[in-house]
Amino acid sequence: MESPLQEYLDELIDRLRPLDDGEVNQATLSAAEPHRDHVGITLTTVNGNQYSAGDCQVPFAIQSISKAFTYGLALDDLGAERVVEKVDVEPSGDPFNEISLQPDGRPDNPMINAGAIATVGLIKGRGGRDRMGRLLNTYNEAAAGSASTGELKVSDQIYKAEDRTGHRNRALAWLLRSFDIIESDPEPVVQDYFRACSVMLTVEQLSMMAATLANRGVNPATGHRVFSPSTTSRLLAVMSTCGMYDDAGNWAIEVGLPAKSGVGGGLLVVIPGQVGIAVYSPPLDEHGTSVRGSAAVKQLTADLGLHYGDAPPVGRSTLRASYALSESTSGVPRPHRMSEALERLGKHGHVIEISGDLGFAETEILAHTVAEIDPDITTVLLDLRAVDEFGRSAIHLLVRLVRQFLAENRDLALIDQDDRLTGLMVEAAERAGDPLPDPREESAESTRGAQLVRSGKVTGEFRLFQTRPRALEWAELRVLQRFEPKLLPNRRQRPDQSQLFAFLGDDDVQLLTAFMDRRAFKAGQVIRRAGQPFAGIYFIESGQVELTSQGSGGRRYRPVFLSPGMTFGEIALGRSGRQLTTVRAVDSVVCRVLTAQIIASLEETAPQLAIKLWTAISREAYTLLEQSSREAGARHD
Repeated sequence: MESPLQEYLDELIDRLRPLDDGEVNQATLSAAEPHRDHVGITLTTVNGNQYSAGDCQVPFAIQSISKAFTYGLALDDLGAERVVEKVDVEPSGDPFNEISLQPDGRPDNPMINAGAIATVGLIKGRGGRDRMGRLLNTYNEAAAGSASTGELKVSDQIYKAEDRTGHRNRALAWLLRSFDIIESDPEPVVQDYFRACSVMLTVEQLSMMAATLANRGVNPATGHRVFSPSTTSRLLAVMSTCGMYDDAGNWAIEVGLPAKSGVGGGLLVVIPGQVGIAVYSPPLDEHGTSVRGSAAVKQLTADLGLHYGDAPPVGRSTLRASYALSESTSGVPRPHRMSEALERLGKHGHVIEISGDLGFAETEILAHTVAEIDPDITTVLLDLRAVDEFGRSAIHLLVRLVRQFLAENRDLALIDQDDRLTGLMVEAAERAGDPLPDPREESAESTRGAQLVRSGKVTGEFRLFQTRPRALEWAELRVLQRFEPKLLPNRRQRPDQSQLFAFLGDDDVQLLTAFMDRRAFKAGQVIRRAGQPFAGIYFIESGQVELTSQGSGGRRYRPVFLSPGMTFGEIALGRSGRQLTTVRAVDSVVCRVLTAQIIASLEETAPQLAIKLWTAISREAYTLLEQSSREAGARHD
């Protein structure tokens, strides 16, 4: 199944394409002839998952985005103290190509052209590679493992265009030389600067580079460390304050994320610890930033709550467990054939347990896990009871997940005790003009035992449960309803179809049913009270009953619900000889009762039949005990 994040990006690209503002950089236009309608976006998580939409494999020049990775290499080579002696870290508030130096000759920061040229001058050849070879190697290490294959290389055509028109940058290089910021011939330095800006890559490769920064300097696809953690922290801080030049203040307010733009049309954005974002579209605004790229990131930030100010409280969020329905049963008594079927068909249901906080990264992991579930799994339970906090991304992506499940005729149920997340999901879908069925309307019914019956076509459902046992009970019946509907009880079930009588011959069953009394009970009526002596075996013909019991201190145990075809009353045959549970009619109930008096009479008048009955009761009890033992083992595992 397609991830809801992928679906979201596809829709985002469709909204971006009509934007037609901005102009393509003249140097880029003359050298590369980019298509102004191109737009691509890629998100790469720190787990290495990559989501792309649009023109994501179209190559373009990295341009000024290279400055961030050049600065990272210089920091790792020399350390922050030596680098800051040549290049400061203060926001300039000037355009990228402004001729602005501090009184001592230092550029304000490494993201403007003067600072980037100075930074290139700090890097020396090492390990058999010259300066440009080391820069290119660093870029490649950060980009490796993306969906776009092939190494990053310098475009000779773009390099020549930069060299031919780069008079201002040459002037900056010679000015830096006059202050000894560059300590040797500035021409080779500025040439390598032009080459660094002329490296070609795709938005998928650029996103992997962003994810490397998000992952504290480790490429999430290859596991290779590109930058040290301290270098990555300093680099992201400088990007936050200086990466967007004279638009840095507005960017901090509207987006609130470290970013770096390039006049080639690329835009790199980092959400530390979570995801790297890259967008490509050639038309630029007055600040040299991609118009569609800026619009895309602002929309992402608004929709998914990615602004640093929107971050939920810190918590230890985990995907705690993911397992088949057959590995954790509801514990509801089932007829033997139904239990056997659930063991076989439990693979069609799945349970995922979440704990902690649901920010973007955690929700992406959840959505990715669900999207990769086998298509044969038709019913999924998301256990959210241990979730502490959640952001807009959780609401947004879970709404899309529900829509996908319903479209594919599959079931998605949430176990959400206070239903706050569920309510916000329903409200968000309503605001978007594509409402979801409100599962809260049925959650009250969900507190009762699930009653699913045989039916024709089964359509996907979105459900809410406040307790795990109720959700498991419903999921078990949904699986049966889809794959073995004949095993579900009819609204009316004859006593001779009871599981208890499966151990008796047809003639014996006919004799016993002839002795039964018919009794009807109204909704809410108590049928048997805890403490009463054994009164007979009750065969439920129609309706549903609830069994409740109390422990020490008056604590009430979770009720058990029984449906047509099931029996009660036998429990009082235990050592106490007393009813251990209170049995109440949930709705109108009809039972057939083999009374204690009839059973006692059979022992006198038809002892062989009585022995067969007691044998059947014993075998049924041991069958249920065996079933309970298997279920307890599954829950323990």
